[in-house]
This record gives sequence, structure tokens and C-alpha cells, in this order.
Amino acid sequence: MEAMEIPQMQPNGRAEAPAKKLFVRDLVDGNAIDSIFLVKERSLHKKKNGEDFLRLVLGDSSGTVPAVCWERAEESHGLAELGAAIRIQGRYAISDRYGPQLTVQALSAVTSGDYLITDLLAGPAMSVEQMEDDLRRLSDTVQSPYLRQLLDRLFGEESATWRRFRSAPAAKFYHQAYVHGLLEHTLLVGQAVSAISASFAGIDRDVAVTGALLHDIGKIEAYGSDPAAIDLTDDGKLLGEIPLGYYRVRRAIETIDGFPWELARALLHIILSHHGALENGSPVLPATREATLVHAIDNLGGKLGSFDRLQKVLPDGETWSPFDRALAGSAYFAASGSAEPEAELASAR
Repeated sequence: MEAMEIPQMQPNGRAEAPAKKLFVRDLVDGNAIDSIFLVKERSLHKKKNGEDFLRLVLGDSSGTVPAVCWERAEESHGLAELGAAIRIQGRYAISDRYGPQLTVQALSAVTSGDYLITDLLAGPAMSVEQMEDDLRRLSDTVQSPYLRQLLDRLFGEESATWRRFRSAPAAKFYHQAYVHGLLEHTLLVGQAVSAISASFAGIDRDVAVTGALLHDIGKIEAYGSDPAAIDLTDDGKLLGEIPLGYYRVRRAIETIDGFPWELARALLHIILSHHGALENGSPVLPATREATLVHAIDNLGGKLGSFDRLQKVLPDGETWSPFDRALAGSAYFAASGSAEPEAELASAR
């Protein structure tokens, strides 16, 4: 492999930025890397000899990649602040033992004029305006006056809850981990629950759709507001997104005169049980049709969101992703238009 020229650091830690952005999705095994990324995670660790080394998770609009910096770890740790854009020079490799990883040979600060923020921040496929309009249209289909009033209290255009919900991420890493990701995930789950509700007898569509729209509302308090470095807040770590969502919705219910307790209980049960298992953070298991439906669609939406995340960083020509913990396996992406010829299919019979 060719040697990489390491830039001379200036006193402020800066080096001249690269001319062209190299995206995570374009990283190729064995190639030298010189590009700007956002710092998503950082942590200092000890080598066997007691010296420090630095682990990073770097990202851009196309995905994330783990990285390791073996030398000058403390200095690099100071430059690689969470959410900071930094220039990374090194080498990317896919190891049979460790998987894909970028080995950092030089790390330096950059200025805002060295990159486009749209290159570094991921986002939903649809515009936020379209998603907001679609969510309000779906909310308007709820017939129960109590549930409509609740949705208006929480998602009204002047609501402080709505302003936070509109821009919040849906996760730290696995799916829709970007600004407006919670709105995107909630809309997809709500639309799917609405469509399926009519297919099975006994489902209260109003309860199911409202539960789908509110199931993840606790995430507005569980995750921080920094779009460049999504992380759990103290409340998210100490209390959890499900209890935070339960208390927010229950407080709103208690401000609505005459709200029937059985209706409140059915809705709150969806929020408390939507992770589907005690080991996944739900304090109770789904015990109603509506809660079972919302859990199933929420789980499906998260898994399909992981496929989107993996496909963004899949190298050209590859059809299998590396092992992914969220899917408990690898994801397969068939090449577009790659159907086998009829003759080959006939010979295989």
C-alpha cells in the first residue's frame, strides 16, 4: 500500500482541508482516506502497555464508520469533540475479525467553510413539510373527540411539544437517527397501523392510530437536541423514553375534562408496552389488540429503517451488508433488474 503524506499541524490544530468529500458509502477496503466527517462518538482506552488510544464513530449524511487512533490519542481526543467536523486522514479496511474500521493517521480541525453541512448530516427522504402535512391529515381521521383533543394539545402547531417532536431524532444509531427522524418514523408507523386496522376484527382504529402517533413521544426528552452528535440526555438515561412518554401523555390527558379512564388506559397501555418485551424496556407486555398491532408495526418500522441505514453505506457492486446487531444478521440487497434469465431458471428445475 502506498504511504500517505501526513499534513503538518498548525498551532491551532488545523490543516488544509481536502478538496472533495469522500462519503462513508464510498469507502473501499484498503483505500487511503482524506475527508471530513462528524464525530458521533469518542472514548479513550488503554493499550496493553498502558498508553492511551482513541476510539471514534465518524459519520456523514450517508452513514457511520468506526475508527481508531493509536497515536497522539489525548491530543486527538481534544480535537475530536462530539458533534465536531474534523478532517481525517488514514486507511479504511474491512477485517475478518473486527469488521470495517478506519485507522486514523492524522486528525485535524477544519472551519465551516471547508465543508457543506448537508454533506455531513443525514435526513429523511421526504421533506419535513410533506411529513407534517401527512401526519396532520392522519390525525384528522381520528373520530373520538377526546383523542382528537389530546392530539391537538400535543401536536398543535403552537405546542412546545410539537416543536420538539418535529425536529427530534428517532434513535441514536439504528434507524432514523437524524433531525426529523422521529416525525418520519411516527408517520410511517401511524400510516401502517391505520391501513392494517381495517383488516382485523375487533381493533379500535382511533385508539390504535392515536397510540401509533404518540408511542415514541418520550424521545423528545430522552435524546439531546444536537443534530451532529445525537445522544441520550440525563433524563433519557435515568428514566427512559417509555416512562417519559407515559408521563407526558398522562399529564395531557388529565387536563382534558371528562376524558374516560378506560380510553386513557387503553392508550397509555400502548405507550408502556410498545417495545414488546420486558428485556427491551417495556414495563408491561402488549395485552390488547391495539397494543399488539402498534408494537408489531413499530418493530417492523425499526427493522426496515435499519435496511435503509445499511443500504446507504453498501459499497457499489456489493449485495450483502456486514453483520448488523439490529437485524441479528446481514442484510441482502438484490441488484436492480438482476432477474435470472428464463433459460437459467428452467435448467435449475
